[in-house]
Amino acid sequence: MISISDLTYYIGGRAIFDKASLHIKPKDKIGLIGLNGTGKTTLLKIINGELAQDGGEVSMSNSCTIGFLNQDLLSYQSEDSILEVAMQAFSEVIAIQHKIDKVLHEMEKNYTDKLVEKLNKLQEKFEVMEGYTIQSKAEEILEGIGFKTQDLSRPLKEFSGGWRMRVMLAKLLLEKPSLLMLDEPTNHLDLPSIEWIENYLRTYEGAVVVVSHDQQFLNNTSDSIAEVTGLKINFYSGNYDFYLQEKSLRNEIQQNAFENQQQKIKQTERFIERFRAKSTKARQVQSRVKGLERMDKIDEVIDDNIKVNFKFNFGQKSGRHVTQIENLSKSYGDLEILENATATIERGDKIALIGANGKGKSTLLRIIAGTESHNGKCDEGYNVRQAFYAQHQLEALTIKNEILEELKQSGSNKSELQLRTILGCFLFTGDDVFKKIKVLSGGEKSRVALAKTLLSEANFLLLDEPTNHLDIQSVNILIQALQQYEGSFIIISHNRHFISQVANKIWWLEDKQIKEYPGPYDEYEWWSTQKQKSATPKEVIKQDIQPKSKKSPPRTNHIDKDLTKLRSEMRKREDEIELLEKEKAELEMELAKPETYGNPDKLLEINQRFEKVSGHLEDLTMAWQETGDQIEKLEASITQ
Repeated sequence: MISISDLTYYIGGRAIFDKASLHIKPKDKIGLIGLNGTGKTTLLKIINGELAQDGGEVSMSNSCTIGFLNQDLLSYQSEDSILEVAMQAFSEVIAIQHKIDKVLHEMEKNYTDKLVEKLNKLQEKFEVMEGYTIQSKAEEILEGIGFKTQDLSRPLKEFSGGWRMRVMLAKLLLEKPSLLMLDEPTNHLDLPSIEWIENYLRTYEGAVVVVSHDQQFLNNTSDSIAEVTGLKINFYSGNYDFYLQEKSLRNEIQQNAFENQQQKIKQTERFIERFRAKSTKARQVQSRVKGLERMDKIDEVIDDNIKVNFKFNFGQKSGRHVTQIENLSKSYGDLEILENATATIERGDKIALIGANGKGKSTLLRIIAGTESHNGKCDEGYNVRQAFYAQHQLEALTIKNEILEELKQSGSNKSELQLRTILGCFLFTGDDVFKKIKVLSGGEKSRVALAKTLLSEANFLLLDEPTNHLDIQSVNILIQALQQYEGSFIIISHNRHFISQVANKIWWLEDKQIKEYPGPYDEYEWWSTQKQKSATPKEVIKQDIQPKSKKSPPRTNHIDKDLTKLRSEMRKREDEIELLEKEKAELEMELAKPETYGNPDKLLEINQRFEKVSGHLEDLTMAWQETGDQIEKLEASITQ
């Protein structure tokens, strides 16, 4: 469908791509990844025809249509309602509708057979193009990505940039181009909307290229990964988890080849140096010199997985209770956000506050920070020292300062060497630390503001969407920093991988109350899925979180039958797990053999079998654990 060969592109004399290649086939679902500034958005603009390459060829089939969602659309405004803007995707159908209306108007004045025939043809075409369903389709997609029914008639100009971006996304989805290109779509979506988009893209009939720094989103929407790195585009035939494993294997092979080549080069150079002056060896020396000149040099692998080792210094630890919330109420006019809500944040709590936009998450964070008025009690505990990070605080950076100077003003009293080390962890190395704040990109400003927040020596952090505009490497740096942080924090984020790595409790707002799941995100997600299948939220919270009642139902015959069946299933799964573990170990031994990683085809085949076995083993282990939990519950109901 689209073929990119030997692509070369320069910006101000600096190479962005050098003989890079990529092929996009119909129905491909490609995750486009790479560090900020490596050229991901540039590549999409070249494909879309907005930029002309300096070399190489970009060709596409005549039938290929492209829909491109990019950050420039944030500034688009219109007096039309968001429903009307989204329905611009059906411009041809709407044009036929206008013709039908015009013919009907003419027939009121002059009814003729010719007009009737014209009307019939237009109506047939309108029906073939599913004109009677276009409004319902537009409404379904707009509501799927987070708009309320009453919002659909509001003018586009009334919405913020992020919400306007959602409208443009809806329009693109309705157009159904043969290639859909999405540049950071999750930056402007909440969790329910992200999950809706994931489900939509999985069944999308055309090809999709999506730029994202959300690892779980990439796993759920991509069947291949294209990584922009080293002026090239490296292709991986699998989702993001596959990419991580495959890249590790490729790096290992490349590093071994590099070291072998370096050893051969050194041996050759020693031979040349030793026999350069001997006339009897002149021909051999010359042959080896030419061999070195012709040799295709293998690059050393550069590890881009930066390891962070922060030393957080607290002037003082907080008391046991960091924040106590009692009978908290907050409303904006008739809109009630919270009503008599109660919650407690204790020392060591790492809380992720999740949920749909518009529920009041940022409002709650500002109340806890003490910057938002409210009714009720929200008291800060003993010895609590807090630091608050939000996107609007990027504007609080002093634009005339250099990065290093800005961090010196954070009040941490660290030496310049220590500050430069920390900035290195946030990808500011060498002379980068002397860049002015005013010339930084949004992602770079985010990293500076986050570094300042983490250097503040606060024992309680409040972070509102800290991963926005950060690439995957920067997100992983933040994850490592927060994993080493010994204080307490509460974070708003829609990045599920990030949440799963840093949070030990999950909060969400429901029925104007603060709800809590006392465990990490992976457990919460499983629990939430079970809740939706089996009971209402209140019933599940009562069953799974509150203490069990001491009263138990009488023992019945069906419990014995269920236990027998479950125990049989558990034994069967244990046997299957044992076989799979044995097969996995054998495949690991195959992957470790030199003859395997020296043969790309064999390596790919064994690696695919390994992935399949590992995935099956993981699913089976989860099912075995669930069966064990069910047995424990039934046995407990008998003994109570």
